[in-house]
Amino acid sequence: MKNNRHLQRRKSQAFTLVELVIVITIIAILAGSGIYLVIGFVDDAKIQRVDSDIKALDIALQSYERNNYFKPPTQEQGLMALVERPTSDPQPERWRAYLTEMMKDAWGNEYQYRFPAQKSTKKKYDLYSLGEDGVESDDDVGNW
Repeated sequence: MKNNRHLQRRKSQAFTLVELVIVITIIAILAGSGIYLVIGFVDDAKIQRVDSDIKALDIALQSYERNNYFKPPTQEQGLMALVERPTSDPQPERWRAYLTEMMKDAWGNEYQYRFPAQKSTKKKYDLYSLGEDGVESDDDVGNW
């Protein structure tokens, strides 16, 4: 009789397979929704980084313009004019390196420069990232 009571007490203290499956399912749902939220934050962080990079590139371009009689680099010279002295005309008279190397966006692509501007209403040039897909489309992030 003592063994029988001990066995009954032990059975009532253990978890059933159904209870374990329910707990594991709840944990999986919570983990999955947490991952989904984190992925959204990562995408937002990439866009914020691109915005910051564009502002930094814009400051470098403004410095280039001030040192060269308010003339931005030509389309042909592009953003490389901030890293290496342009060899094509018009030659900048007071050139210096504004960046040590070309910056890449959060998706590993080079930033795009277009002069004269086609989308920007505030600047003489368009400065933008092609976004995650790497092609010119609606997901581009720029100075417009």
